[in-house]
Amino acid sequence: MTDADDREPLLVAEGVSRSFETAAGTVTALVDASVLVHPGELVVVKGPSGSGKTTLLNVLSGLDRPTGGTVRLDGVELTTASEAQLVDLRRRSTGFVFQSFGLVPVLSAAENVELPLRLLGVAADERDARVAALLDSVGLAQHARQRPTELSGGQQQRVGIARALAADPRILFADEPTGQLDSMTGRAVMDLLVDLVHGQGIAALVTTHDPLLMARADRVLELHDGRLGGEARRRGRHALEPDAVAAVSG
Repeated sequence: MTDADDREPLLVAEGVSRSFETAAGTVTALVDASVLVHPGELVVVKGPSGSGKTTLLNVLSGLDRPTGGTVRLDGVELTTASEAQLVDLRRRSTGFVFQSFGLVPVLSAAENVELPLRLLGVAADERDARVAALLDSVGLAQHARQRPTELSGGQQQRVGIARALAADPRILFADEPTGQLDSMTGRAVMDLLVDLVHGQGIAALVTTHDPLLMARADRVLELHDGRLGGEARRRGRHALEPDAVAAVSG
């Protein structure tokens, strides 16, 4: 695995905050969060329910805009990008894996994986070859025609991962990807994510409560009451704590 220090960070977030206006007043979900993610690096964010993990992923991936700070993803400044730029970035540079799988129930496994390629206008022959290769890579080549309700939870999550990889993204965002799986199935999904990141050089930012996934991460960050902190890196020498962001990106 190439050390991530040898590459430019793919994701740079500095001083990111996110507040929401509610009937009860202003709710602050993120406070001055900063983080770097490099290609080939698996970064895990842990924290109790309600700590702001999903909000963090949404802001860093361009699904939501921060109310303060800056986010640069794959060379695009998200806080000033147009909606069209954000849509293009999400289609071409990012993949999303959801705890609830997020599959379209009326579509087969192959059709779910094919969907992002259709949105990109990829030719039919190329789509078919790409879908077949992706399903094979997640061990589901024999289940291409089955719909989500005909698949186990672990199989559905693997379809979700294959779909997330369809457009050959540079970074994966995964929100509790093993949260609805039993321990054995969760371990298989975890192994797949780790292999993708370290084998193919994809970056990944994952929220989880799973201690096994934390143990396999390159770095674990902890989120409490919207405030992000760092822990020692578990693999390699390319650890950078949040307060190092300015030094690297400046």
